[in-house]
Amino acid sequence: MPATYRELVDRSTSRGIVGEKGRILVVEPNDLILGLLERWLGEAGYTVSVAASLRLLEGGGEPPHLIIIDVPTPRSAEKMISSVREMHSSPILLLSATFRRGPSSSTHAARQLGVRKILAKPFTREEVLSAVSESIVTED
Repeated sequence: MPATYRELVDRSTSRGIVGEKGRILVVEPNDLILGLLERWLGEAGYTVSVAASLRLLEGGGEPPHLIIIDVPTPRSAEKMISSVREMHSSPILLLSATFRRGPSSSTHAARQLGVRKILAKPFTREEVLSAVSESIVTED
């Protein structure tokens, strides 16, 4: 029986196109959004690892240049960010349907949470690539 996308994601630490622009870990529970992000970022030249939960961060290996995390609520964001910070110092880009659109509200919330940027759902390919470009930190 073929594996589901979720099972493949849970077993895999690196999927998609291997790119030269930097390593990005995407933590997103929604399979559709996860697949879109993996495709868009891979096509843009990033090496993309995907996960349904923060469990993948515990595996060691080379840290990502950027971690993209879906958060259901601003309150849960603080706990998730704290968990990530215990393992990595990589910059974080948050995705959430509960944060408001607009530069002033998301910029203020990002500063309060200590993340690079917050991208409100729904988002476009261009919004994702712009947010990633502004957030990622590579050795180069």
